[in-house]
Amino acid sequence: MSQHSNHSGLPWTQIIGFILSIALTFLAVWFGLYTNMAYELIVAIVFVLAFIQAAIQLFMFMHVTEGEGRWQVGKMMSAAFIAIVIVAGSVWVLSSMH
Repeated sequence: MSQHSNHSGLPWTQIIGFILSIALTFLAVWFGLYTNMAYELIVAIVFVLAFIQAAIQLFMFMHVTEGEGRWQVGKMMSAAFIAIVIVAGSVWVLSSMH
């Protein structure tokens, strides 16, 4: 096994991922608070930005590309299923409250 780790410099992938995550968070807040778009469009844009931010965090912080092939894909699929169930269930419960 060869590990590609650079202990002599800064962790550039983590720094870039952190900056991108902060920028996407501020962009989502800006769309939510300071635009005059339709509510449905704002929600769609925030969901897209959240999906992009989750992908950035998975690849830059969680090291998704490292692992044992099929087992890694299975873990990712089950985690995605759980996340979808949580989000869809939360939206369902919050939208059906009176």
